[in-house]
Amino acid sequence: MRILSGVQSSGKLHIGNYYGAIREFVRLQEEGEALYFIANLHALNSVRDGKLARRLTLETAAAFIALGVDPQRAALFRQSDVPEIPELNWVLGTVVPMADLENAHSYKDKLARGASPDFGLFAYPVLMAADILLYDTDVVPVGRDQKQHLELTRDWAGKFNRQYGGQVFKLPKERIRDETAVIPGRDGQKMSKTYNNTIDLFGTDKEVEKQVKSVLTDSTPPEAAKPVDQQPLYALLKLALSESDFAVIDARWRAAGGEPKSHGYGAFKQALLEAFHGTFDPARARYAELMADQAELERLLTAGAQKARAHAAPVMARVRLAVGL
Repeated sequence: MRILSGVQSSGKLHIGNYYGAIREFVRLQEEGEALYFIANLHALNSVRDGKLARRLTLETAAAFIALGVDPQRAALFRQSDVPEIPELNWVLGTVVPMADLENAHSYKDKLARGASPDFGLFAYPVLMAADILLYDTDVVPVGRDQKQHLELTRDWAGKFNRQYGGQVFKLPKERIRDETAVIPGRDGQKMSKTYNNTIDLFGTDKEVEKQVKSVLTDSTPPEAAKPVDQQPLYALLKLALSESDFAVIDARWRAAGGEPKSHGYGAFKQALLEAFHGTFDPARARYAELMADQAELERLLTAGAQKARAHAAPVMARVRLAVGL
């Protein structure tokens, strides 16, 4: 089984990236042949500073490794180190209907939030489809909000196969983990760099504490039982704590008449902060070590790109033969 996924290098990685994607990457590298890429071409839609873009790419690579992706087991690489990607992006785009792009949920959502309607944003799903199809991918772990992109990928691959009369592309399947399909941000929306509502994995202690303390809560008094629906703090505690630890927190959350110091939202935010450090402090230390040796990061990314291109070569050979290039 060949598994493929990636994360944009468009900003600081946050706990939503970990619980929604990277934790699953670590599990899946034990199940099959895994290819994980840093989507620095996609990131050009929002990062318009070359020096910053290069730094964010290395930070993302360091984060993947620090959080458990093993470059010896999985191919970890930069999207831009695979020249077949832009070539396939163009060839595939010649069969993509405009209406599919105009109706893409992600595109319409970003426009509604004030994003510039650039070609890169509009054609984003085509590049994503090229990312997936280039390696004969079997399984793509995605969040529920990305499911449409995979459906479009399959539609376009099928159309291409029919157009050129052969099985040029393998049609991949998605794997969605329902309990972590969408990670709530500090404001209750999906956690996203775009919405500035994240809890950053590798921020300073003070930055992380400030972010945790800013998680949205309501005006329920400390001594009252707290509502559980539409409560980002409750949802984040459920994600961050072990089942047994969360059971204790859940009982306090739902109890009425408790002491303010232990039953107020401030106490629950402190529990989330402690869970964050308990989970991520070893990775944060490893991340610092990796960022201090960027030459090694470059070596690992180059080796990962060589593995990826070995898978891409036969696919592109089929594509070129099919279209007459």
